[in-house]
Amino acid sequence: MRLTIVGCSGSFPGPDSAASCYLVEAPYDGGTFRLLLDLGNGALGPLQRHVSLDLIDAVALSHLHADHCLDLCSFYVVRKYHPGGPWPPLDVYGPAGAGARLSRAYDLAAEDGMSGQFTFHSYPDGEFGLGPFTVTAARVDHPVTAYALRVSDGDRVLVYSGDTGPCAPLGRLAEECDLLLAEASFVEGADNPPHLHLTGKQAAVVAETAGAQRLVLTHIPPWHSPQAVLEEAAPHFAGHLSLASPGTTYDV
Repeated sequence: MRLTIVGCSGSFPGPDSAASCYLVEAPYDGGTFRLLLDLGNGALGPLQRHVSLDLIDAVALSHLHADHCLDLCSFYVVRKYHPGGPWPPLDVYGPAGAGARLSRAYDLAAEDGMSGQFTFHSYPDGEFGLGPFTVTAARVDHPVTAYALRVSDGDRVLVYSGDTGPCAPLGRLAEECDLLLAEASFVEGADNPPHLHLTGKQAAVVAETAGAQRLVLTHIPPWHSPQAVLEEAAPHFAGHLSLASPGTTYDV
């Protein structure tokens, strides 16, 4: 299973990165299955450096804030108006109401505006299959309905926090994972609002307690120093620790 960081800027695109988007690939049915975890604003452009857009097999959205989902509107344009003809509907998993939310964002009828291009699915209870992957979504602590995602290819496990404050569901989902891709939007010592985001230290504590092998810190807003976030995390995690950066690829 391979993870590529497409965009990792927190809350809005930064000068060096698009907002959240992560490409997960694994062998499947004689080829490669390609799953996007989030497609935030600005991400569709750099995504094309890594894969042709017609080779994306599914999208899983952690939640419906713009920095995690809004470039699905641009992907809609590609799939509907491509000069080679419309592309078949693509499976998109996310919180209930994702189709209506994104249709409204593109000024389409809320109920079925994107149904020709995307087939929207709400996350089921428990795990579900998606190509070669087994995916489990867990509701986490954020002002809107938001999920962390556990993706397994049957051998290795990747966990993506999405956006969340500290919460028990994230810790349970991350147990014994090979790689935890965790947001770290806040720095310690600030007057951070509750139920919103993690600090680097908090992400590290989750990873250490869960027994994660590797921790990659992501979703750091442009107004914070990634190095400062990394330094706050380092004393609290004994495994391999790094910062997400666009274009970096990990073999999970």
